[in-house]
Amino acid sequence: MKITRAFVKNCIVLVFWLCIWQGAAQLTGNELLLPSPLSVLTRLGQLVLTGSFWRIVLASLLRILCGTATAVVLGCVLAVVCCRWRLLNDLLSPLLTIIKSTPVASFIILLLIWIGRDVLPSVIVLLMVLPVVWGNVCAGIRTTDPLLLRTAKVFGFSRWRTLRRVYVPWVMPHFLSACRTSLGLAWKSGIAAEVLTVPALSIGKMLYESKLYWEVQDLFAWTVMVILCSLVIEKVLMAAIGRLGHHYPTGGEDA
Repeated sequence: MKITRAFVKNCIVLVFWLCIWQGAAQLTGNELLLPSPLSVLTRLGQLVLTGSFWRIVLASLLRILCGTATAVVLGCVLAVVCCRWRLLNDLLSPLLTIIKSTPVASFIILLLIWIGRDVLPSVIVLLMVLPVVWGNVCAGIRTTDPLLLRTAKVFGFSRWRTLRRVYVPWVMPHFLSACRTSLGLAWKSGIAAEVLTVPALSIGKMLYESKLYWEVQDLFAWTVMVILCSLVIEKVLMAAIGRLGHHYPTGGEDA
């Protein structure tokens, strides 16, 4: 029943904004400036039927997921290492601050000098996601309840058992929060990197060429596809990660 209500609510919200879009398109009266929802969906349907469309989507998807997965693993490792050795944390913290403060476009232009355009979007995604995972997991480790740690020590837990029974359950909510934030950030930064670097077989290249040749319907169609991919991947991955989180019901609050 709750699922049905949520579905109906989402449909109402979608219809509302489609009506706003349609009204704006009619007021504009120019498909070259603002195409109608129907024309955009029709163009998207035409693109979906082509084989190249799915190769492009898959290529962009692999780049973004590769960068995200690498950032998650590296962020967790760095968080553990930095919490274990304070000196290393002091040395790497400025790097974290620099990455968080530097605009994505600056990173793209700088790294384009040294890295190939086909690999660069994955690297940009890694740089954008890494601070989020690193910071959240660090916060989880550092706020682990001292009472739980003392209890584990009293009962003679090994390091592995302390990690599995104390640290992992406590850090898990922070990790899940980082994943939720990172997935949307990964798509935005990854597609932005593709637009600026224009690698072969990429959604970013199609967006750039649509703007360059003033193919506004294509521009909107590919943008809709980016949104749909982001939503679907976020739902699927968060559902999978959420199942992992159910195994660790205790822990701290979200970072």
